[in-house]
Amino acid sequence: MSIRWIQFPLHPETPQKGLSLEELFAGRDLDIQAIQGHLIELMRLEGLPYGNRTHTYNSRLAQELSKWGERFSESSMLNQKIFEAYFVDGKNLADQDLLAKLAGEAGLSTQEATEVLGNRLYKEAVDIDWMRSRQTGISGVPTFVIGQYRIAGAKSYKMLEQFVVKNTF
Repeated sequence: MSIRWIQFPLHPETPQKGLSLEELFAGRDLDIQAIQGHLIELMRLEGLPYGNRTHTYNSRLAQELSKWGERFSESSMLNQKIFEAYFVDGKNLADQDLLAKLAGEAGLSTQEATEVLGNRLYKEAVDIDWMRSRQTGISGVPTFVIGQYRIAGAKSYKMLEQFVVKNTF
């Protein structure tokens, strides 16, 4: 079995400068601090880093960079760097300089990453992923899909393991 990342348009309307979580969820009766606390605890239980995020940023360029990164053995490291920049350090993923730097930290060419981002060389590939996400009914992240089965939301390792075992035999 292989794992394949499919990009998803989570809040694609977010401006380049980002939005505070209060702005993003305005008009909804949500306790942002409670949600953040729950996510921090889930991540802690799984031994994953997670910061106390205050903003959301447009991730489109990060998705295009990730798509480019799939060509290389360093793709997992690139995705990890993008995850940490956003979820741990609260960095703006719409910042092309930051993304090129993350590519370099993952062992990839910052020059090529800059070209990929500046010329939007993977825009169409991400558009295809977004269309596929819509066609398969995915409405949030993360969503894990095996054949016709899917499980959505942050889940424990044990729960994901059970999902994989149950749906691959």
